[in-house]
Amino acid sequence: MFTSTHQSLLLLDAPLSLAAVIGLFAAGCLLIMLWARSMQPHHLVLGFATTAVLWFLAYIAMLAPGLAVGEALFALMLAVLFMGGFVAGKMGVDDTGRAITPWKVGLVSAIANLLVLGAFLRDEKGGSQFTPLIYVVGLFATSMLLAWMGGMVARKRSTPSKPAPRAVGLFAIVAAGTVFLMLITGGLVTSYESGLAVPDWPNSFGHNMLLYPISEMKGGIFWEHAHRLYGMLVGATMLVFFIVLLRGEQRRWIQLLGAIALLCVIVQGVLGGLRVTGNFTNAVDGATLAPSIFLAIVHGTFGQIVFALLAVIAVATSKRFAEMIPRVRVGAALDRTFTVALCVMTVLQIALGACYRHLTIPPIGDVKGSTPAWAMHSHLSFGVLLAAFGILIAVRAIGLSDGVKPVRAMGKALMMLFILQVCLGLGALVTIMMRKDGNIPALEVILTTSHQVTGALVLAHAAMLATWTRRAFLSDAGVGGVPIIPIAN
Repeated sequence: MFTSTHQSLLLLDAPLSLAAVIGLFAAGCLLIMLWARSMQPHHLVLGFATTAVLWFLAYIAMLAPGLAVGEALFALMLAVLFMGGFVAGKMGVDDTGRAITPWKVGLVSAIANLLVLGAFLRDEKGGSQFTPLIYVVGLFATSMLLAWMGGMVARKRSTPSKPAPRAVGLFAIVAAGTVFLMLITGGLVTSYESGLAVPDWPNSFGHNMLLYPISEMKGGIFWEHAHRLYGMLVGATMLVFFIVLLRGEQRRWIQLLGAIALLCVIVQGVLGGLRVTGNFTNAVDGATLAPSIFLAIVHGTFGQIVFALLAVIAVATSKRFAEMIPRVRVGAALDRTFTVALCVMTVLQIALGACYRHLTIPPIGDVKGSTPAWAMHSHLSFGVLLAAFGILIAVRAIGLSDGVKPVRAMGKALMMLFILQVCLGLGALVTIMMRKDGNIPALEVILTTSHQVTGALVLAHAAMLATWTRRAFLSDAGVGGVPIIPIAN
């Protein structure tokens, strides 16, 4: 007698002990890393880039934007798979001369999408035991077919004239972009005050997190659980990126940065979980849980530091960075100091903003909320100082770039970001102060989340400017008998 899909998933969906979670996590990491070693790096890069975009489009579709928009998003998701294969076809061969096969991009994307397939299967309560097989076959067939079609179109339109860029540099950009999208989902969790909508971790309401039914992801539960799922994608992306980095990058210091980034992502995930539970437990009962505001602040700040670290790795693994010949310039040492100071100050400002967001008590009904005055005034005052200092550094980078395009570009980007950030911050403050009850206006959500993610962009660009400045310029102290030692490639 055939069992239903619902019944066949019950065993997997049972609450897991911490020991089981740790064991499954270790086994999963090992399998992902072994699989990554067997795949061609460019297939992994394009496959994970495609998956990150697919997940974000699915995230928007889950907001129930209406039938017309939903259908358009579905069509766009199919187009993304097609474009993944199209880009592979345009690339032709990798930097080692091996052919890049478009359908394998779809294969990688399908494998990555298995992370969320179980959540859809949990809603198939009346399906037969063959339903999971149908889902899996459909996922793989559709992904590989669309990617193959994209590759065929690309190769008929043009013939690649040069090898594709190095996979390591491309994957660093993909990893940073995936983390940035996760920062957006995390910002929405805080803006909608949904950080505790799911009371337990690593399970979700007692479910295996990867099998929590899509149909139950509503309201605050959606914001929080979707953020957790995207965090799973970030973790898988970082594991695969680290393997690609070890295979394709010989510089030890960049390998070390990659290892630190991977460790930071793992720590960030644990911080996010402990922010909810307060301790390592799989309990669901609120009496045994102790949510931590302090860890919420650390989690919100540390995630943006991780994003900046990946931005630095993306710069360091670029072809231009490797081939750049440092030049002597008066004041280079001062610029190095200033750009590092800008990074430190930005982290402090982000932490102050996190304190304000997480320590604010929102209004409930007729009961007025309260805000931590010290955090608000510190964030505002220090924000003015940081904006002035940041714009000064940006102007200096533009004016003293000495023909180094990345330095000039980072300076221009920072200036625009600081101006935008000040405007967003003022707008966010006004909308927060105007709220009278527990209903959160959409404008407040948009402005507060945009303010947060723009802060992450400011930190990332400050870190990239510091990296380019260190690479491009040597202090004039190296002239006059003291040897100048270029940064090793």
